[in-house]
Amino acid sequence: MLATAMGYRLVRGFVRLLLWLFYRRVDVVGAERIPSRGPLIIVANHHNSLVDPMLIMGMSPRRLTAVAKAPLFRHPLIGPFLRAVGALPVNRREEAGDDPRKNEALFATAIAHLRAGGAVLIFPEGRSQPVPTLLPLRTGAARLLLGAEADGGGHGVTLLPVGLVFQTPGTFRVASALVAVGPPVDVDDCVAAYGAEPEATVRRLTERLAWAIRAQIVEAEDQHTLELAGALERAWREERGGAADAEASLAWRREVMRAARALTERAPDRVAQFRQRLEAYRARLSESGLSDAQLGRPYTASVVTRWIVGNAVKLGVTLPLAVWGIASHVLPYALTRVAVAAMRRTEEEEATDKMAAGLVLYPLCWALEAWLVKRVAGLWVLVAFLLLLVPSALIALAWRERLARVARQARAFGRFVLDRRLHADLIAERRALVSEAMTLAELART
Repeated sequence: MLATAMGYRLVRGFVRLLLWLFYRRVDVVGAERIPSRGPLIIVANHHNSLVDPMLIMGMSPRRLTAVAKAPLFRHPLIGPFLRAVGALPVNRREEAGDDPRKNEALFATAIAHLRAGGAVLIFPEGRSQPVPTLLPLRTGAARLLLGAEADGGGHGVTLLPVGLVFQTPGTFRVASALVAVGPPVDVDDCVAAYGAEPEATVRRLTERLAWAIRAQIVEAEDQHTLELAGALERAWREERGGAADAEASLAWRREVMRAARALTERAPDRVAQFRQRLEAYRARLSESGLSDAQLGRPYTASVVTRWIVGNAVKLGVTLPLAVWGIASHVLPYALTRVAVAAMRRTEEEEATDKMAAGLVLYPLCWALEAWLVKRVAGLWVLVAFLLLLVPSALIALAWRERLARVARQARAFGRFVLDRRLHADLIAERRALVSEAMTLAELART
């Protein structure tokens, strides 16, 4: 037990580091709803292969016992991590066939864990998929909770829905993620009715759970549509002068998508025209190098001068270490991209594949580079190489992101000089879009 607890802490710390490196930002909403003790089942939508449990384990203050599909335990890279965190293997229908006994041990272990006050993480869709919508849920989570309460001991298992929402999910240092923890699902009536109507109660609780998860995500027909909703939310926020708030942003996007679905049948042409205008605005804004927050800022000579000098100094001071970091990591970075492309697996596994390939290729390349450095330059240069390996990589990431921001802003300066009406035109279009969005939302409610 001690070894497993230590293994979990080590893996969790490593997971948090990987997520911090890969994602531009990870927001968490409602983490205070996770009870500090007592039996707990966390259920979430499954959008992004192994990254989903990594995100939830990384943000949860409690140790979670994850339920993972059995074939992953045979994976040479992933299997050891799953065993280190004490995960439980589940045989899906395609793996278990017609033998229900293959999962009896899983349920018995999970139920005993819950009755002892433990926490279980499960993805009731049964598989991951790239479309930001919720698949029909399997009944395992409901059966697990009702089974844990079936002895009449009043264990008080908490059923907590979690929503995962991604932006550009597979793109290194561009992707972002939102983890939304909802209020506990009411299960008391189902626990009371389970003995008399077990199958009907399982189905009822599963349907209730589906609604609870849907309330924490933004469902859309595809990832592009979801990102359009995000662009509209940023425009709305700037027009209203409000500060960025992850929870309010999530609620706003969810409401927009509900309105869009309601109006697609009633006024499809109007919805299609609005979508085209939003896409055109988003493309023009991107081409200008501006963000919604930068629209309307005065580009006076003093502002531009201070900006140029400040960024030039910061980029210049960090350039030597950034070059060292890029040179040390360009080989494993390129090989990781080649390896992921060669895998040719599903879209929702892209981020997982990049992390998994990187875990193998980066240490191998570092070892090769260290050997070459020692052979060519000697022991002391090798020591310097090893000491600077991680700091130079982090500086290179920060330098690259700053350079990208500088390039976008320089483009914005240039466009502003060439077209003095650019800001005014974009602001006018933004206001028109937000106004039309509010009109459509009101129409959807009538």
